[in-house]
Amino acid sequence: MSNSKNAVERRTVLLAGGATATAVLTGCVVQAAPPASTPPPAKTPAKAPVSQGTTGAAPGPAALAKVADIPAGGGVILKEQSVVLTKDASGKVCAFSAICTHQGCAVTDVGDGTINCRCHGSKFDATTGERVAGPAKDPLPPVAVQQRDGAIFKA
Repeated sequence: MSNSKNAVERRTVLLAGGATATAVLTGCVVQAAPPASTPPPAKTPAKAPVSQGTTGAAPGPAALAKVADIPAGGGVILKEQSVVLTKDASGKVCAFSAICTHQGCAVTDVGDGTINCRCHGSKFDATTGERVAGPAKDPLPPVAVQQRDGAIFKA
């Protein structure tokens, strides 16, 4: 009887894990985020006191980069955020961890359709994060992002 209970719990965990994996694999932005008519979740009370000398607008999360600053067919590496942003010729922006899955070195550049790590020569596909060459066995993990107002933000 306890085996049946454990089997159900394992199935539940596996199903939940699959749903989580699906949600995490949204590292590419094909279109902009929904229009501003869909309000974001409130982080502070709607009528928070405003200090003198401020505009009253609550500061939002900082943009990772402007879309225009990401070269088509290339990418940018954001060392402080440990994120690499890539953009294909059609304008689709993707985001991945900038930490190589081989031994934890930071990737060094994006070019010719790959994200490259010079530590040991691993290369990853710039649109999927999948390993293309080198000793790394695992893909670069995707980073969930969204495009708004011509910029890329962590989702």
